[in-house]
Amino acid sequence: MLNRRVFSASLAAAPLSTTFMGTAHAAATVGQAAPDFSAVDTSGKTHRLSDFKGKLVVLEWTNPGCPYVRKHYGGNMQSLQKEFTGKGVVWLAINSTETESYDYLAPAKLAGWVTEKQAKPTALLMDESGKIGQLYGAKTTPHMYIVNPQGQLVYAGAIDSIASSRAEDIKTATNFVRQGLTESLAGKPVSVAVSRAYGCSVKYKT
Repeated sequence: MLNRRVFSASLAAAPLSTTFMGTAHAAATVGQAAPDFSAVDTSGKTHRLSDFKGKLVVLEWTNPGCPYVRKHYGGNMQSLQKEFTGKGVVWLAINSTETESYDYLAPAKLAGWVTEKQAKPTALLMDESGKIGQLYGAKTTPHMYIVNPQGQLVYAGAIDSIASSRAEDIKTATNFVRQGLTESLAGKPVSVAVSRAYGCSVKYKT
């Protein structure tokens, strides 16, 4: 049974419902099935969440123009990606920035940024329409989710416990993603299943 100890009162005010690929879905809720989706990565390959059933999956909302993202891409996010993809975890980074936003990066430029940062997500997915982000109630960059091998959402919220853009805070913060993945890999319930995400607002299409 999922341990639903809650770090904050709500899942970042996720919407009650949304429409995705022509079908109404309930918004993502910890303890329930993670909504399925498909998206094209920066190289043009299509990925579907359900293709990874049987594996732990991390969903990471990102935007290189955000100082909170830059904070964690000073090495922290790359370290997490390398550590856990090495243990068989699938890591899907998702960019829901709309094309008209000042900090939107086209797929080739976004891929170049990932290469420059030596990041190692399994795939970097484009979501310019914002449909996937809205499906999950993603509010910030970063906003982190963990899906267990059975396809259930077991964590949603912040990457860690100190809501700042200061890189020096990383070393003293509790990393909720590392904690949740470590517990999940050990067959344990996630001890902090929900936290309040912090960062820049997702630049959704209006």
